[in-house]
Amino acid sequence: MNGPVPGDLHIAGIRKSFGPVQVLHGVSVDIPDGQFTTLLGPSGCGKTTLLRIVAGFEAPDAGTVRLGTTDLLPLPANQRPVNTVFQSYALFPHLTVRDNVAFGLRARRVPEADVKRRADAMLASVRIEALAARRPHELSGGQRQRVALARALVNEPEVLLLDEPMSALDAKLRHDVQLELKRIQRECGITFVLVTHDQDEAIAVSDRILIMNQGRIEQDGTPEEVYERPLSRFVANFMGSANVLDARRLAADQVVTALGDLVVASNPVWEQGSVAIRPEDIEIRTTGEGINHLPGRISDRLFRGDHWEVIVDVRGQSLRVKTEPDQYHAVDQAVFVELPKDDLLVLRD
Repeated sequence: MNGPVPGDLHIAGIRKSFGPVQVLHGVSVDIPDGQFTTLLGPSGCGKTTLLRIVAGFEAPDAGTVRLGTTDLLPLPANQRPVNTVFQSYALFPHLTVRDNVAFGLRARRVPEADVKRRADAMLASVRIEALAARRPHELSGGQRQRVALARALVNEPEVLLLDEPMSALDAKLRHDVQLELKRIQRECGITFVLVTHDQDEAIAVSDRILIMNQGRIEQDGTPEEVYERPLSRFVANFMGSANVLDARRLAADQVVTALGDLVVASNPVWEQGSVAIRPEDIEIRTTGEGINHLPGRISDRLFRGDHWEVIVDVRGQSLRVKTEPDQYHAVDQAVFVELPKDDLLVLRD
């Protein structure tokens, strides 16, 4: 059996209840040193509670949290080699940007010459050195977020925890900050663990996504895996806007749905379950020859800028389809839809 790896974060059997409500049900996961991992899920799924247990702000009812060979649970939050960036940023309003960043170093009585050198280097790393003399009220939301990052990273933690740090930013700024966050993580090589409910954000920044549901990890994989190959109905619905269909097994490669009989690439292990397909994987055709070609009629269409969202009625069922912005389909137009068998996912439930 392999021993603990220095720098790897090991979470095993974590359980947590608040009164009669069990929030975490024996969560276990290993996060390798230097990985950008995101805990993704809806409100109330337990992701923030798990983060707070790692940070030392909550104690679990059972389980272990180790960083390499170090047991973190006996250590108070301020003695763990972990720093947290909060949703509110929690900057000191009376201090300048430089002094906010340097606060933790001074609290640890680092020599002043080293404090200035390290604080200035970190300000440069997050590209806010020109703002060093300003105070938080003079900064934009994105700038305050970078100050919070710099203040956490200057202490050289082994793990950085981020609790929905971009949720207060507007869409354009959030996109810019995501790029910067990924760049900073790549350059510093520190383990980042992000909590978010934003699927696009998780896909953009993560090496790995842990999708949580009702206190358990529902799926664990790369952004490509959890988006393109969801394992359950919950993941298929939560990650994007998949078309999920109730299905009954007819043969090894065939299922019966409300749309009709469909050929699938993988053998269902259930007699009754569900299949899913992403809107961008469905093709709208003018003819209906071939496998999984179904007649339908366009009931609505919405222009989304970079694509059309087309709603096709097939036997009374609405299918969402994404098409290129230069493709025009009229409402009430008779069409055929093709559901490629390799893109028709057999879910486990």
